[in-house]
Amino acid sequence: MPLLLEIQSKIERSFAAQSMMTTFGASLVSTNHGQVVIAAPILNTCQQQHGFGHAALTFGLGDSAAGYAALSVMPKGCEVLTSEMKINLLAPAKGNRLEAIGKVIKPGRRLVIVQSEVFDVDGEARTKIALMTGTMVPIIKTGDHH
Repeated sequence: MPLLLEIQSKIERSFAAQSMMTTFGASLVSTNHGQVVIAAPILNTCQQQHGFGHAALTFGLGDSAAGYAALSVMPKGCEVLTSEMKINLLAPAKGNRLEAIGKVIKPGRRLVIVQSEVFDVDGEARTKIALMTGTMVPIIKTGDHH
C-alpha cells in the first residue's frame, strides 16, 4: 500500500537527520505502508578485522529499516523509539552492499512488533546475513529535539 505523501516526507526528513546513516552512506530505497528498505555500501570505514562488514553496520541498517516501517503505520504526531532488538547473524557481510528490509509484524498503540531481514548484495547474488526482531515504542512528539 503506498504511503501518504505527508508520512513519506516525514520519513525522508527523519532519515536525512540521522548522522549515523550518513556515516554509513545509507539511502532509503523504498517506503511503503508497514515496510521500508534501506541500503548501504560496505565502506572501508565500516569493516571489522577480517574485512567483512561490521555487525554494527548490519544492526544499524536493520534497526532503522524496522523503525521507519513502524513509523509508516503511526498516526500523525507520533514518533517511534526502539525498545529492544534481537539480531541473529546468519552469515558474514562480504559483498559490496547491504540491504535491510524492515517490516511491521503487529502494529499497536503501545508497542509495535517489527522484523528486519538484512541481505548481503554482491552483483546478482543476495545472501540473508541477519534476521532481527524487535519492539518499537510509539511516542507523541511534543517538539523538535535534535
